[in-house]
Formats: sequence, C-alpha cells, structure tokens
Amino acid sequence: MRTAKLGRTTVPVTALGFGAAPIGNLYRPVPDADAHAAVRAAWDAGVRYFDTAPHYGLGLSERRLGAVLAEHPRDEFTVSTKVGRLLTEYDGGGDDLADGFAVPATHRRVWDFSADGVRRSLESSLDRLGLDRVDVVLLHDPDNHWAEAAGKGFPALAELRDQGVVGAIGVGMNQWQLPARFIRETDIDVVMLAGRYTLLEQPAAAEFLPLCLERNVSVLAAGVFNSGLLSRHEIPVNAKYNYAEAPPELVDRARAVAAVCERHGVTLPQAAIQFAFGHPAVASVVIGARTGEQMRQNAELVANPVPPELWAELRERELLAADVSGPGEQA
Repeated sequence: MRTAKLGRTTVPVTALGFGAAPIGNLYRPVPDADAHAAVRAAWDAGVRYFDTAPHYGLGLSERRLGAVLAEHPRDEFTVSTKVGRLLTEYDGGGDDLADGFAVPATHRRVWDFSADGVRRSLESSLDRLGLDRVDVVLLHDPDNHWAEAAGKGFPALAELRDQGVVGAIGVGMNQWQLPARFIRETDIDVVMLAGRYTLLEQPAAAEFLPLCLERNVSVLAAGVFNSGLLSRHEIPVNAKYNYAEAPPELVDRARAVAAVCERHGVTLPQAAIQFAFGHPAVASVVIGARTGEQMRQNAELVANPVPPELWAELRERELLAADVSGPGEQA
C-alpha cells in the first residue's frame, strides 16, 4: 500500500488508515473478538497506520488496539493518539452513552491542554496501548480552548518532538478554521480533518487545503462518510450526519450523488472513500471498522478504482464544487 511522510517529518502513514473509535464501543457494544478481528483485518489489508484516543470508550479503544499491535514488531506500524481530555476515575456508576460510547462510566473526561495535562495524558495512553512510544500526537478538539492549546499544549508537544519522544504533532478537529489558525501561528506537522472534505461537502477546499500545501502540513482525512450519511449506497431516512440525524436536504443530496455513482458502476461508499485521495495535501484516509468483515469491505472499496468521469458528472450536476478534482483528474 502507498505510504507518505507527514509534513516535514519522517513519520510514514499508509494511504488507508485504521480509525479505532468504533472499537471503543462507539454507539453500541463491540465484543473483544470482533474488535481484535477488525484490527487484524486492517493489518492483513496492508494498513500500517492506526489512530486512537483516550476519548474513545474511556480508553477501551487504546487498550484493544494495543493488544493486537503487540503481535507485530514496533517499527512496522505508525500509531497516533490524542491529548486534551484527561481521564479521571469515577465511581458514580452508569454508562458513557451521553458521550457516544457504550461502556461503563468508570472515568470522567476533564479538558486539559496544559503542558502537564499533555504529558500526563500521553503517559496514560502509552500505558493503555502497552507501547513505549507513539509516533503522532494530536491536540483533540480544542475548539473552545485555543489559548491553552496553542499557548501551553502545543509548546509541550513541540518539546516532545524536539526530544525525539514523538515524531509528528498536530491537531484533530471537525472544523477547518481553527486548524488553519494553528498552521499559521504554530509549527504543526499534521491535521486530522473530520468531515470537512468529503464527497458530500468540501468547505475546506478553497482556503484550508491550499494552506496545508503551502506550509507543508499533511492532512489525515477522517469522517469521509459524514458520520454515516455516505456509508451505504441505499440511504435510509434516519441516516446520521455530524453525529446527529441528517437534515432532509442532505439526505436528498446524498441520494442524488448515489444515483450518479450508480450510473458509473460505483457505490456511494466506494466513491466517498476514494474522493479524499484526490487532493495532494491528503496523506491518509482514516476509516473505522467494528469487525473484520467491515474492514475487509473498506479495503476492497479502496482497491477498486473509480472512473474519473464520475467526478466530472458530479460537477456538471453541481453535486461537487466546480474547483474540486477527484482522483485520476488534473486539478
């Protein structure tokens, strides 16, 4: 599988990355055996980049991912995790479904982008992963914490990068505006951009992605299904968008895109995964899976090429921005 280096670093990522949020029991329980099979299927498909976070299942994602990666030599894979939410012990009972994860509420999340919080979070992640190092550390969702994240969290990560403790640093967010500010005002290597450059919508295309190219900052494209709206060729009325019920107008738009895909012998999720590969700033497309079968299907969607004529027709029908190119086209 094709690999790329992140920004100016030597950290490699495969074109397809494994997103480990689903194996943290995102929305519903996932048996250990299924979660482990999903990671193993990713490895068998050639994936060597794996992304996780303490937020995902209150550490369950990190523990499950680490358990499988322990089967392989450490130098053969790249791992990213995130900082900004410290997990503190909680004995009040209940579950974590309010935050989207079907796990017991054994811990609470505490926002902390301080230098000490960054170091404590990373140390705890290494313990859960069972690793002596991670390759990439991302400031996770600092939407309402710019001052602390940029003024304290980033310098702490930059120091760890300078010391060789981590290879690359950046931010992971569901918007493009604040990551653009990080690029302009700090020295990050990478942005994990969720849901803002997809087949459904490309708000990051005009300003953000060109900025990434100009500053040599790599993009990890996540959320390419827009939280589920593009994950099935036949789109149900209760499809999800941005972790909530999709507005009817977006359901209609996604169905119109699916109809064009069908005319070109392509499924909607196949086109959704491959679309993000069309921009040169994108180093990896990160896809989650709950089971081995889901991961094998994702890998097949990447392996089967999409005809460039599909992107052209989507632009003609104003279902794709006029200045956006897909894989196989010239910008």
